[in-house]
Amino acid sequence: MTDIIQSDPPTILNQPGTASAVPGAPLVRVAGLQLTLPGSAGPVNILHGVDLEVGRGEAIGLVGPSGSGKTSLLMVLGGLERATAGTVEVAGQELGALDEDALARFRRGRIGIVFQAFHLIPSMTALENVAVPLELAGNRAAMGIAEESLRAVGLGHRLRHLPGELSGGEQQRVALARAFAPQPALLLADEPTGNLDLATGAMVMDLLFDLRARMGTTLFLVTHDPALAARCGREIRMLDGRLTA
Repeated sequence: MTDIIQSDPPTILNQPGTASAVPGAPLVRVAGLQLTLPGSAGPVNILHGVDLEVGRGEAIGLVGPSGSGKTSLLMVLGGLERATAGTVEVAGQELGALDEDALARFRRGRIGIVFQAFHLIPSMTALENVAVPLELAGNRAAMGIAEESLRAVGLGHRLRHLPGELSGGEQQRVALARAFAPQPALLLADEPTGNLDLATGAMVMDLLFDLRARMGTTLFLVTHDPALAARCGREIRMLDGRLTA
């Protein structure tokens, strides 16, 4: 299936800075972060005393070999994994102080996440997939916002299609629309082109960077691709659970 962005106008996502709140303190502060997970042979130390600050509106490219802890750091930043020690603060909120329900509410309003796998609900249309998190947040305009978000990624002609009726690139664009629809302060992207061919992956990343720039969203991108990391304003490297220069 040819994966070409249509010419639907970006009727949303046209207000730079709406996701970034008031400038000043860094959007992300991590201090002394440690993560230890259970393993079949005993506890496994994944992250070792990570310290990091990310400014509002900044784009960070995180690179490093497989198994170095990149995805684990992203999961902690998104509140999907609990730190064993240290502090993680996002948009002024210490994540360790929130219970699971509060973390879910915080993610819905402040954090967008795009994974390598698309994680779309197969029985729901593209429109419904984008609207679901907005509806869970109590947004009465969820369907309208979802439609505008899909048009902004060139999928105005695919609103009623199920994920199985979409190409891989189209499914990832639905995932982008879903992540950006709430206008999050922070977007976490974990190898978002890993399941796509080269040309489609390049198109999806162009779209991601364009949406991020127009919204002023802070981007934390995990990638194996040095060229993608170089498109970010700052590149950092992880090795054996530690950030290196």
